[in-house]
Amino acid sequence: MTAKSTRPLVLIAAFAGSLVVGLVVVLWLLGGLRSVTAPASIGGPFQLVDQTGQTVTEKSLQGKPTLIFFGFTHCPDVCPTSLFEISEVLRAMGKDADRVNAYFVSVDPERDTQAAMKDYLSSFDPHLKGLTGNAEAVAKIVSGYRVYAKKVPLKDGDYTMDHTALIYLMDRDGNFVAPFNLKRKPEEAATDLKRYL
Repeated sequence: MTAKSTRPLVLIAAFAGSLVVGLVVVLWLLGGLRSVTAPASIGGPFQLVDQTGQTVTEKSLQGKPTLIFFGFTHCPDVCPTSLFEISEVLRAMGKDADRVNAYFVSVDPERDTQAAMKDYLSSFDPHLKGLTGNAEAVAKIVSGYRVYAKKVPLKDGDYTMDHTALIYLMDRDGNFVAPFNLKRKPEEAATDLKRYL
């Protein structure tokens, strides 16, 4: 091979090498490389109150598997549907439902008072606890669980909330396991959840 015929190969190799280096730097800056070596941290300290006025913290998760869903009481569809599905799973668990935590965490503390949460959850399984607090306390748990929540203004001056609709499954030590799949028969989901008791 002549020097002239190898020059394009050298240029292509140099270009490809610079792309790889650039991609690694961008991933590192965005924090993407951390997840290669360790799982993303989800959870952490929080302090909220449930619909009965009881304080609930990250320590309340310990000793039982926990389902956590973030939403708001003015939600038109996703939240009531998810809470109904969680209620069906808890019903399918029978007496074992007492050995599970199930939390509905508000992303709308402005409207979701303790009284509003109590009224809203009266339509669902009694094991479900609605957690709320002041804006700072809610922002802390939203950040800890890497939840997306944003106020979206409506034409009439009111607003709705755009938010993450995952069901978080935490183990008996309060550590994140995986998103919990509700799109199956309640009995199947209940059997899956019982594995973490």
